[in-house]
Amino acid sequence: MNKKRKIFIGSLTMLLIAALYILFHITPNLALRTYVFFSMGHPVSAVITGIRDTDYYTDHVIYKDMKEMMVKEHAKAYTLTKPPKEENVELSNYVVKKAGFLYFADYIGYD
Repeated sequence: MNKKRKIFIGSLTMLLIAALYILFHITPNLALRTYVFFSMGHPVSAVITGIRDTDYYTDHVIYKDMKEMMVKEHAKAYTLTKPPKEENVELSNYVVKKAGFLYFADYIGYD
């Protein structure tokens, strides 16, 4: 292979990786599914579970003071309808934060 072809293939590969990263973080639901799939290591649950909005921080007395942080960081809480389990604990509640036009998920606990 000549040098130009290698540069072209390398550039195309990097562009494809960047496009997939953006695609997987373009909506809150996709960001949450991506997080459960890759970070939590539960690919089946990421694909088959339903996702619903929740007022996790207003429903739980312990977390009421975090509501301000949620508004400031453009975050929203979500609950999985069929959450994955680890050591008899359902991994059901997540927070999804908006950063620019992308969304990023993080696990926040269980009920």
